[in-house]
Amino acid sequence: MTGGRAAGYTPFADAPPFQDDEETPLPVSISADEMAHLNKPGEPGTGTQVDVDPTVLSAVLNFIWQGGSPGDAWLHMTAAQVLYLLYRLSTVGQVILTLPYTMAQTGMVLGILLQLGYAVMASWTAYLMNTLYMEHVNRKERLKALSQYPAHPNERDHVIQYHEVIGGLIGPWGERAALFFNVVSLLGLAVVQIIACASDAYYLYDGMNKRTWTIVWGLVSLLTVLLPSFQNYRAFSFFGLVATTFTAWYMMGTAVHEGQQPGVTHAGPLDPQQFFTGATNILFTFGGHAMAVEVMHAMLAPSKFSLVYLLSSLYVFTLTLPNTISVYWAHGDSLLTHTNALSVLPVSPLRSTAVILMVAHQCVAFGLFITPLYFVWEKLIGTHHAPYQTKVLSRVPIVLLVWFLATAFPFFGPVNSLLGAFTTTFSTYVVPCIAFNMTYHSSASKSSAVREPPAWFPTWNGVLGVNLFILVWVLVFGVICGGWASLREVARQVDTFGMFDPCYQC
Repeated sequence: MTGGRAAGYTPFADAPPFQDDEETPLPVSISADEMAHLNKPGEPGTGTQVDVDPTVLSAVLNFIWQGGSPGDAWLHMTAAQVLYLLYRLSTVGQVILTLPYTMAQTGMVLGILLQLGYAVMASWTAYLMNTLYMEHVNRKERLKALSQYPAHPNERDHVIQYHEVIGGLIGPWGERAALFFNVVSLLGLAVVQIIACASDAYYLYDGMNKRTWTIVWGLVSLLTVLLPSFQNYRAFSFFGLVATTFTAWYMMGTAVHEGQQPGVTHAGPLDPQQFFTGATNILFTFGGHAMAVEVMHAMLAPSKFSLVYLLSSLYVFTLTLPNTISVYWAHGDSLLTHTNALSVLPVSPLRSTAVILMVAHQCVAFGLFITPLYFVWEKLIGTHHAPYQTKVLSRVPIVLLVWFLATAFPFFGPVNSLLGAFTTTFSTYVVPCIAFNMTYHSSASKSSAVREPPAWFPTWNGVLGVNLFILVWVLVFGVICGGWASLREVARQVDTFGMFDPCYQC
């Protein structure tokens, strides 16, 4: 490469222009000709729309199947966020069903403040991850441009993942740590979705025990191997949002209509263990970064992801806060013995509808959580760039493993509280803060960063200071205090556990 870079193509519009005297991999402006081997019209992975037959059927299928817009990212992240509170005590895993129980643990005022505070922290670290992703992509493109080495023919189909971004910026040790935390977290989340489906189905028909329902929903979950990537979840994510929105507003409406129950009390928090367990669950609620990079990669404009994440958090608040406050106001401390808020609401056709919709939502969530695991597995065994049929078959062992774990450990909820304290806290809060501060620790890296600090927060030292505060807070209150409370909870319930239990806590 010689010259003519200033007017060329920039992978991200806010990346600074290339300078010939740079000595480290930094963002680059690459000419259109030099990018030809990366962006070939009609090929997957380039963000270029593939020509389709202009018929009504083709248009409808393309709308449902092909997604990569900021709106699709909003759907994915919002659908996932309302499911990030782990499945607790073999009950429904969605945040909207368990947050009333969590508020009974923390108390109303502290519960509201914790939701607001952790949502802000999560949105901030989503911004960090978005910036790190953009930095990683731009550095890769500059290396290709400097070496005049064309991309591997299969690279256009390669899905960039969380651990690859971290490893590319801070080194192999960071990649290994991020991979470990993400895989364990996502595996647990996928397991609890099957258990949650079985538990919900048992609410509707108790003629089959929960273990049998787990086997049934394990078979249904096999269908997720057919969906290639997050771009193909548009219709499913939209349906999941409709389901959750209906359920949240049904619960609020019913609680307000029924009014406060006789003798209701609001005494929480009752003890430190309950408070820190609830606080960790709220922290985990907004831990949506385990699949964030894959969603960014599926977007046609990934630089908009941090704004999309913020908007999705605001939408989640319209579901969680009215729901949680109204149900806790109506039922108070009795929720401490009802982790599934539906159990305190009267049986009705509307409640049955809500249960059915939440089962469907959990199926969508299973696909969202397990898809990154499919990508990791494909790269491990060498099928990530294989034909579609080969990919589908290679994914089956992952579903079988999740299916087995869901059947063997129906009490996975208490164990997952440990995973929330010791894995999701790292992948969502700790690792992004450490990686960002290490990536931009020098003056040279700051001056050539792919994205400057926000206009309302214009100093680099301030950004790095906020990251340090989040890091210390999460390590102390999430990992240490939350881990202690979760270990105490597991120890308290361990005597009731039984592998392959036919109907745990029926």
